[in-house]
Amino acid sequence: MITGKNYIGNQVSAKGNKTFKTFNPELDQENEIIFTEATSEEIEEAVLLASIAFKEYSKISGAKKAAFLNAIADEILGLDQDLIHMYCAETGLPEGRAIGERGRTVGQLRSFANLVLEGSWVEATIDLAQPKREPLPKSDLRKMLIPIGPVVVFGASNFPLAYSTAGGDTAAALAAGCPVIVKSHPMHAGTGELVASAIVKAAQKMGMPNGVFSNLNSSGIEVGQLLVQHPKVKAVGFTGSFKGGRALYDLAAKREEPIPVFAEMGSINPVVILPKALKNRHQEIAKTYANSITVGTGQFCTNPGLILGIQSDAFTSFIKNLSDEILKIHPSCMLHPTIKNGYEINKTKIISQKNVSVVANFDLEVSNNFAQQAIVTVDGTTFLENPTLHLEVFGPFSMVVQCENKAELETVITHLEGQLTGTILADDQEIENYENIILALQNRVGRIIFNGVPTGVEVCESMVHGGPYPASTDSRFTAVGVNSIKRWVRPFCYQDWPNELLPKELQNENPLGINRKVDGISTTEKI
Repeated sequence: MITGKNYIGNQVSAKGNKTFKTFNPELDQENEIIFTEATSEEIEEAVLLASIAFKEYSKISGAKKAAFLNAIADEILGLDQDLIHMYCAETGLPEGRAIGERGRTVGQLRSFANLVLEGSWVEATIDLAQPKREPLPKSDLRKMLIPIGPVVVFGASNFPLAYSTAGGDTAAALAAGCPVIVKSHPMHAGTGELVASAIVKAAQKMGMPNGVFSNLNSSGIEVGQLLVQHPKVKAVGFTGSFKGGRALYDLAAKREEPIPVFAEMGSINPVVILPKALKNRHQEIAKTYANSITVGTGQFCTNPGLILGIQSDAFTSFIKNLSDEILKIHPSCMLHPTIKNGYEINKTKIISQKNVSVVANFDLEVSNNFAQQAIVTVDGTTFLENPTLHLEVFGPFSMVVQCENKAELETVITHLEGQLTGTILADDQEIENYENIILALQNRVGRIIFNGVPTGVEVCESMVHGGPYPASTDSRFTAVGVNSIKRWVRPFCYQDWPNELLPKELQNENPLGINRKVDGISTTEKI
């Protein structure tokens, strides 16, 4: 049952008088449940509990953390249709999407459970003492990754499950040994509370310290600001707009003790179509990309918002085919009237720019909150000279840039801001003649795709979901996959420490049987 209250550790609380409701964009009406925004007092309670819980939780074994993460996954599945129905009522997204995202969320939790159960993720590194070394003896040095402290996670508007309450940031932080305080997204507060109840129930069942998880409601920016500024918070995870992510990043940097903000802030995900691919497959590519641009109403951070190529008859045919194909697709509902309004504003802003040609704009009447897809085209020189054309339009929209030649194509790529993904569409061996294009794209993105679409992010160890600023605030890290755990840890070194007082990961006997690097050699053997 949804209470509309905050979870402060394992207790529900509603001390404030500021309330709000979520919205069903498909029915174009408010949902009935009233949610109470967290007060400054409740924020203080949640952070204090997390800080106290960290002292115990940071030291529990990988096996216990794994059991906790698996228990969260089980409890989420136990919510069954209640979760699916609430998800759909707060997003306008179809049931199939809800079920798929729930599966991804559960899968993420279980992958982190497997990671910490095995244990080698701590990167234990040992350099043994050499007391007789000349001219000076060498100390015994042992290093491993340790958790950094309480983490604040901001729920994402476009992924109520996979990037929100029990999503990748939360799963990674809990796996690392960090308590989590979620700033629930106001657009899906009901979905967030249901998932929060599952996490709290799992924590109690598994004997986790009270405060290992809290969930705070908010209708605006104040709760998030107070959380980021709190001295006991040690890191922040955010998925959302550039404006929101940058504001949090700046707040964290101005603290007396600055803390890292790992923000994923969107992307236009350039797609480069090389000449042979255009000539041989322009119809196939057009159909594929019409679907990719409109899937999920274009509300993915990996949506292909920019298509680049060299002027030719084949490119002209591709643009015509893409326009025809995208108009065959029936518009779908966006997540919220605010997001729909933002889409229309940004789309209009781009269309109104000089030398921009609209080649497809769905103009039939649609229901409220449904997005009408559009394709525009512009020449390479205009794109380079007008920074407004680099704007992300969050929704079913893409811009096709027609470059004069290979040199201009490279220049356009070089002048792009940092992106999450880049895609190359090529035939046969033609990619070998575009090494500079590949290198330019590599320097602008976190993941490069060959003959595919950027939409869809596989959750696995090799995935990189991040990229040069402003795609993310730190391109050295990924927000997806088990390696995202590295955002919530720091390296720590023990020098000349008694063996029996070391963490098990660093003891001579290697009681956990993990893979370690000893004097430069990877091994699971005892010392």
